[in-house]
Amino acid sequence: MIADAGIAPFSAEDFRRRASVDRGPHENFDYGDHSFNPGHPRFLEQRTLREAAVLIPVVDHGSEASVILTKRAETLSDHKGQVAFPGGRIDPTDASPEATALREAQEEIGLDPGHVEVIARIPDYVSASGYRIAPVLSIVRPGFHLMINPHEVDKAFEVPLRFLMDPANHAQESREYNRQLWTYYDMPYGEQRIWGVTAGIIRTVYERLYL
Repeated sequence: MIADAGIAPFSAEDFRRRASVDRGPHENFDYGDHSFNPGHPRFLEQRTLREAAVLIPVVDHGSEASVILTKRAETLSDHKGQVAFPGGRIDPTDASPEATALREAQEEIGLDPGHVEVIARIPDYVSASGYRIAPVLSIVRPGFHLMINPHEVDKAFEVPLRFLMDPANHAQESREYNRQLWTYYDMPYGEQRIWGVTAGIIRTVYERLYL
C-alpha cells in the first residue's frame, strides 16, 4: 500500500488507514507456521485446532507509534519466557475473538479496554502447536496504566512500529526439530528476542498492511 503523503508513515493514524483497506481473502484462508514450512511432518497429523485470539495493541504516540508486547512468565509450563502479544484461548462465554483479545489483555497486563479501539482483524494464524489464532488489530489511547499479572507475564514493553514493519528486521532462521529443519522468523530487539509465532504474526501484519 502506498503511504499517504499527509500522514506520518508509522503513526497510529496511518496504521488505521492501512487496516481499513480490505486486502482479502479471509474465508477459508489463513497464514501460519506452515506457510514457511510446507510439507513439514509437524503438520501431517490430523488434529482439531484450538481457537485463540491475540491483541495487537498499537499505541498512539503521534508520528511514531509503538506496539505493546509481553514477556511470558518463566513459571508457565508452555512457551515460558517467550515474547508474545496479550492473548489466549477463546472461552465459550466470549462474544467474539475481539472480546477474547480485550479480556486477555486486561487479565494479563491490566490494559483497560476503555483505552483500546479495535479497528480490524487479519486472517487467522495457525501455529504448529495446534492453535488457530485470531489477530485483533487495535489502537491504544495514551494515558493507560498497566498492572502486570505475575502469574502470566514477567513484563510488558513497547517496540516501535517502525522497527516491526521493517522487513530488514525480519530474519528467517532454522533449527532442527525431530531431524527436520524448522524455519521461523526472528526479530531481536534490544535484550528481547521476538521469534516464533509472535514474529510470524508480525510478519503477517507487514504482508497484509505494508507490503
